[in-house]
Amino acid sequence: ERFDLKVRNDIFAGFAGDKEALTLGIKTCEATLAADPNNAEALVWHGGAVYYQGGQEFQAGNSQKGMELVQRGLGEMSRAVESQRSSVGVRIPRGAILLQSTLYMPESEFSRKLIEEGLEDYRASLKLQKDYFEKLDSHSRGELLFGIADAERRLGNTEEAERWFQRISTELKGTVYQERADKWLQTKTLTNAEVQCAGCHTGK
Repeated sequence: ERFDLKVRNDIFAGFAGDKEALTLGIKTCEATLAADPNNAEALVWHGGAVYYQGGQEFQAGNSQKGMELVQRGLGEMSRAVESQRSSVGVRIPRGAILLQSTLYMPESEFSRKLIEEGLEDYRASLKLQKDYFEKLDSHSRGELLFGIADAERRLGNTEEAERWFQRISTELKGTVYQERADKWLQTKTLTNAEVQCAGCHTGK
């Protein structure tokens, strides 16, 4: 069984506010890491959960603890990527977590760096999947292409963003991704809600 299928729903539900689900996802990661400390997929998901907990501490006014957890989570995700740079199961989770979390951060060098890292992960994942990308379901293709397009938009690379949004409009006709891409192509605007995962994996 793919490791992400063991933890994805719990951790994403945790990101949506279900603390019990987040705890369960973290425990699954920690049990796997106890048996195999070099399991990069377990490490990247664990790091993402710790990073999220850091953001929660910031929101609660606990800046010092928040920064400690954020840096720890980022460190775990980075170590996972460094150990398995050619693993889609490592690159996509980090990319998704970084690109989604930065939607709610103020613009800064720190948030820009995270967007750039998330974009790099998504671009690498697209390259790794090039031989079978067209056979993936529309959700998998849409999330990856839209993530790339929107990251370019947020980094101010308007021409590059337009190229990717045009590709989405052409390749994903009849989907919510086409609708969102067409809206940006026509208005050059998107809300955070329109950038979030379409049909995210929530629930326990």
